[in-house]
Amino acid sequence: MTPLDDHSQHRRPLFFPVVIATVMLTIIGMTGGYLLSERRGQPSSDAASPSVPDDSSSSGPALLPTDGLCPQKTQEMGAKSGAAGELGLVLEVATKSKTVVWICQDNAGRLFYHANKGGQSALWVEGKTALFLADVRDDGDGNFTATAAWDGTTFSVNRDRVLITSAAGKVTEQEAVSE
Repeated sequence: MTPLDDHSQHRRPLFFPVVIATVMLTIIGMTGGYLLSERRGQPSSDAASPSVPDDSSSSGPALLPTDGLCPQKTQEMGAKSGAAGELGLVLEVATKSKTVVWICQDNAGRLFYHANKGGQSALWVEGKTALFLADVRDDGDGNFTATAAWDGTTFSVNRDRVLITSAAGKVTEQEAVSE
């Protein structure tokens, strides 16, 4: 007796090709996520030496090193002021008078000033306990200056102090809390 010719094809199991495809997609996704986080200026695993993105090909301001993201309230105010993407933390200064100042930078290199009496965990009321200013100037060597458009008051910030100069010339210095 001769067996019947069965011309149906032998089916291969799909298990191994599916596992290989899953592994490849996982690697691609992880690589993409890592590259996006580096582009946003978030610190790499070597937090002691944050990387400065190479901005030599663009005509905009150079991006400063950032250390994570600015507070959520600052993110919200930045979005209202036209910030490009999330705001990265450039400088945080806590003063002896219990005010905290954040200098933040968007993805286009634009700098912002945000201060709140009592810091991040205190009540935030813009114009009363908090002050947000756009278009901060980088004076170099870790010094930043913000000017309030409505009255000309300037806020000069570095890691040692916040210097407030009214339009009339009155100067108030708030010393930073030593770490």
